[in-house]
Amino acid sequence: MPGLIKREDIDEVRQRTDIKEVVDGYVTLKGAGLGTFKGLCPFHDERSPSFTVRPQVGRYHCFGCGEDGDVIAFVQKQDHSSFQEAVEKLAARIGYELRYEDGGTGPNREEVGRRQRLLDAHKIADEFFRAQLLTPGAAEARTFLHGRGFDRAAAEHFGCGYAPQGWDALLKHLRGRGFTDAELKLTGMFSEGNRGIYDRFRGRLIWPIKDIAGDTIGFGARKLYEDDQGPKYLNTPETALYKKSQVLYGIDLAKRSIAKDRQLVVVEGYTDVMACHLAGITTAVATCGTAFGTEHIKIARRLLSDDGTGGEVVFTFDGDAAGQKAALRAFEEDQRFTAQTYVAVEPSGADPCDLRQSRGDEAVHALVQSRRPLFEFAIRTTLKQFNLDTVEGRVQGLKASVPVVAAIRDASTRTGYCQALTGWLGMPDPNEVLRLVNAEVKNAAKRGDTGRIQGSGPQGHHQQPGPQHGHQHGHQGAAGRGPGGGPGVAAGPPSGAVPSYHRPDPRDPVASMERQALEVALQEPSLLAGGNWERFSAASFATPAFQAVHDAMRATDPALTADPVRWVEQVMHEVPEPLRPLVSELAVVPLPASTEEAVQKYCRDILSRLFELQITRVKADKMGQLQRLDPATDPETFQRLNRELMMLEMERRALRADA
Repeated sequence: MPGLIKREDIDEVRQRTDIKEVVDGYVTLKGAGLGTFKGLCPFHDERSPSFTVRPQVGRYHCFGCGEDGDVIAFVQKQDHSSFQEAVEKLAARIGYELRYEDGGTGPNREEVGRRQRLLDAHKIADEFFRAQLLTPGAAEARTFLHGRGFDRAAAEHFGCGYAPQGWDALLKHLRGRGFTDAELKLTGMFSEGNRGIYDRFRGRLIWPIKDIAGDTIGFGARKLYEDDQGPKYLNTPETALYKKSQVLYGIDLAKRSIAKDRQLVVVEGYTDVMACHLAGITTAVATCGTAFGTEHIKIARRLLSDDGTGGEVVFTFDGDAAGQKAALRAFEEDQRFTAQTYVAVEPSGADPCDLRQSRGDEAVHALVQSRRPLFEFAIRTTLKQFNLDTVEGRVQGLKASVPVVAAIRDASTRTGYCQALTGWLGMPDPNEVLRLVNAEVKNAAKRGDTGRIQGSGPQGHHQQPGPQHGHQHGHQGAAGRGPGGGPGVAAGPPSGAVPSYHRPDPRDPVASMERQALEVALQEPSLLAGGNWERFSAASFATPAFQAVHDAMRATDPALTADPVRWVEQVMHEVPEPLRPLVSELAVVPLPASTEEAVQKYCRDILSRLFELQITRVKADKMGQLQRLDPATDPETFQRLNRELMMLEMERRALRADA
């Protein structure tokens, strides 16, 4: 088991990684001033770009929704991964070998290199298949897609491809790109016979199967020709990359909508996913040759933020016996969710792809809207097996349904379904049903089968641990966020409470100057070196929020001013949590200069203004002392104050001369 990644390695990965290069993989960034880039925010819908990246300090901040963080936080949020997974991904990206606490281990260089070779092979194969779909030999594949209502644009959007007929088209292509047979055997794209390896997918329509980060890890292939003796659908076998129990087709395209809408729609096939997305149900995914199971649920819970505060999972199944059986299997896994779980079944047996073809996009939406709670579906499906018009049938239906109701973990929900079952059976007394259900619950507890029918936590569900952010990334929180991502406003904290801060008025000239000084100090900390650090540390800020940020800077090791990324990271750690979004904002806001020389001059001018303001304040204090002093009774103090005032005035003039 891997332990916690060493803190110094986390810092090293953060420092070595260019945040712009990483964000560029998700967001189109354009220059917005020297060293600053902007794009449309990936975390909320917007028309004008407000998502700002400042590579020099290694941070991003959206001035629209307030999302902010460093490169690790960005990868976490985009890929819906844990902190450790994000660090490991970034480390692999730059070829950095991580070390772990307590003797733990992680992926070593050899494993990382082998995985990357597998990913590279899949990427090249994906490109090969897509190119083949446009060739004359792929006419049957294009006809199939057209017959299902998918045009060329749809095929390109979902990356559909074609595996040529023959035995070694892909094999020759990958060998030509430098891959050895030993490497290719590990990909799952080849079979092995007496004469060596040969293409696994031949004469088939291809769908690339991608992980949540968008990397191709396997393929699904549909038979096109009658002389193909293989199964109708053929998938990549289990490999180091492809674990079917953890794979959801379409998750790379659906993840953002799932997280935003807090809805997951589970369909049965590749074309169903395509149909749903094209119809506007962009939360649709499909399993790949296996039932929706525990590992899939972990992925879904992470995307849904499945914490008991909402969200829904909708399973769509055919109306035939196989579809009903699949729905009942889903019931077995249902209570691992705290989200509401539903089943949507089309009575005619049409799947989403068929519905879209025959009745249009509206029919696909109607199918999802017709969803019924999974508990209800499971009970009613059980009752359909019996003739409820007879006493014997009702008794048999009751006995068969009681274990289903008893399996509902939440006691309140269980009681509600006891009453519902009474009505569906046409029985006069719900207490009899409740008695039988409670007896079944007790019997299950005696058998030790408490995992299925005993509950704890919100809504009676067992809570699964979420992604581990841990102490290694303590600045992730953004409590107290107000409009525009700034700190919230409070009339004053009660005794012992964490203070919150008024957002400074931008029209206040003093607050405006203090803000500019903090922007400079965060973005160009090297200017604080030498004597400027002493001056900056001695400064005082009239605005409470800015004074708190300044206090955090003073608590940070001044040696870090030579490293802007670590400097900002440490300031974020020192500042009160409600002010972390403000620090992030200050660290990335574009400075009003278009050249490096202009930036340096602007920064020096701002710091000079801050230092001059500080001198003015100190002079005013000393002038007040001087006015209150009687020089006849304390001539030494009188002379000392005059000397200090003279020195302050000389320092002020020197600052102006340097500006």
